[in-house]
Amino acid sequence: MSTPPPPSWPYCAHGAAPGTDPVGCRGIHVPGHTSCLAHLTAPDRAAYLTGLTPGSHIDHPGTPFTENLLDQLLDALRDPATGNPHLGDAWFDGAYFSGRARFDRAQFSGHVRFGGAQFSSEAEFGGARFTGPAGFDGAQFAGRAGFDGAQFSGPAGFDRVQFSDTAGFSGARFAGLAVFGGARFAGRAGFDGAQFSSGAGFEGAEFFDGAVLAGAQFSGDAGFRGARFGGVSSFGPVVCAGRVVLAGAVFGAPVTLEIAAREVACERTRWDSTATIRLRCAAVDLSHAVLSAPVAVIAHPAPFTTSGNTPVDESLLTGPAGVRVTSVQGVDAAHLVLTDTDLTDCLFSGAFHLDQLRLEGRATLAPTPTGWHHRGIWPIRWTRRRTLAEEHHWRAQIAGQAVLPAGAPVPPRQWHPGPHHPDPALSPDPEHVAALYRQLRKAFEDGKNEPGAADFYYGECEMRRHDTTSTAKGERRLLWAYWLLSGYGLRASRATGWLLAAMTVTVLLLMGVGLPTHDPDPATTGTLHDSKVSLTTSTPNPALHGGWPQRMTWARAEKATRVAVNSVIFRSSGQNLTTAGTYIEMTSRLLEPTLLALAALAVRGRIKR
Repeated sequence: MSTPPPPSWPYCAHGAAPGTDPVGCRGIHVPGHTSCLAHLTAPDRAAYLTGLTPGSHIDHPGTPFTENLLDQLLDALRDPATGNPHLGDAWFDGAYFSGRARFDRAQFSGHVRFGGAQFSSEAEFGGARFTGPAGFDGAQFAGRAGFDGAQFSGPAGFDRVQFSDTAGFSGARFAGLAVFGGARFAGRAGFDGAQFSSGAGFEGAEFFDGAVLAGAQFSGDAGFRGARFGGVSSFGPVVCAGRVVLAGAVFGAPVTLEIAAREVACERTRWDSTATIRLRCAAVDLSHAVLSAPVAVIAHPAPFTTSGNTPVDESLLTGPAGVRVTSVQGVDAAHLVLTDTDLTDCLFSGAFHLDQLRLEGRATLAPTPTGWHHRGIWPIRWTRRRTLAEEHHWRAQIAGQAVLPAGAPVPPRQWHPGPHHPDPALSPDPEHVAALYRQLRKAFEDGKNEPGAADFYYGECEMRRHDTTSTAKGERRLLWAYWLLSGYGLRASRATGWLLAAMTVTVLLLMGVGLPTHDPDPATTGTLHDSKVSLTTSTPNPALHGGWPQRMTWARAEKATRVAVNSVIFRSSGQNLTTAGTYIEMTSRLLEPTLLALAALAVRGRIKR
């Protein structure tokens, strides 16, 4: 086996053996001596300790400390005014602490370094105050590591630290950036009530047991990129004024997350078991997340509470408490449940099994623009309906809308431009948007929510009507007529309006050219042959005489209305008509019942259960 290289400082070398341990003790020389503090003679050690005063610089890298030796050192540094140890610069890189290491309530007023230090038993830093930078990078804690109530005024580095037992940071205060990148928490990781004023980084950290960050407060971002949560059953509640980054993190066991944050980034997060994600005030990005089991994203209606049912302080956050899902691209939606979420800006393109997505509670989608608009010289008004963000992006692109400044709100009279606006190559096309509408419509229909699926059917037909690539011209013309007459069978007012217009036209045409001036009287003639009489009765064709003033009368309007109403219900009125009137009635009996059926279909589509 290879032997670790000797340290860079002048080291003690006590116990070195050329065959087995050529380095020996790695403790740095005490100034003026050739041994470390642990291997000084008793008189020399006593002289050194006597010369220390509160706030002295301590330089003992690589030194092996017993519990007794550490107590002697800290007693020599104890401030009479506070009764607590006071250290200036404290360098313990690579030091080894056997027995309890009691730094609780110690004052560190300089640069603190415990990089690579090893603690074989409990390490107590509870209530300690670190005025300058504190570095524990690569340290190993075999027993409990207690930093409860500790205060870090400068940056705190815990990269690659190994916590084999409980890691307690409850109530700790981090004024500077706190970095736990690559740290390994084999036991319970307790950050209950911890406050991170400049953000924290847990990138690549590993958590294997117990609750994590319960009641923690982050004034900046909280990064858990690539972290592994092996046996963690709960995460939070966490309050973060910035972003909680869980991108690339892995959750291996059933877990409940409670996060109140401005943003929650879950890109490529892997969930190997069930998960419940309760959020507040957050915009969550789930793009390309890997879901191996059901995962529920829920908008939590009330502030989270800690284990003592105390509400978590959310004063770091402003704005509404709702939850926005910004993307589910690349997600297998068969395992995804979204409850009471805002999907106004959610990107669905690229997701799998959208027809199996479950949308529970109130799902808010983007509305169409409001007010009147112009298409050329023609005024138009968009039908009010729920739409997907992808349709907004496509319509904004083809409408040539201007690029909005970053962070500027979209006017309610405009479509929402996409992230790649106005690049047509990166904007969705009608064919793909129609497929999204089709799958989401099926998801609503399978959930027995036909009224909720109506807008998705409308959106699907709209995209097919505008799709010049995959939809044949004849089919697009048919869809155009379907849209014009009844809004794809979903706009009862439109179909009813056309029905009333058709009936009005029918009445006017019948009054003008369809009704005869008088109902023809039948005439009977007879012929006598010997003793037999033959009688023949005939009715003359209905005739129309007189000018328009004689045709447009209330009496004729009543007859024409009766004919039109009977045509709507596919019945013949029995009224004598001119030849033109007969054809008018035939057309009316074909068209008007169709419009009535479309109106009834639209009403049924909105109330069906």
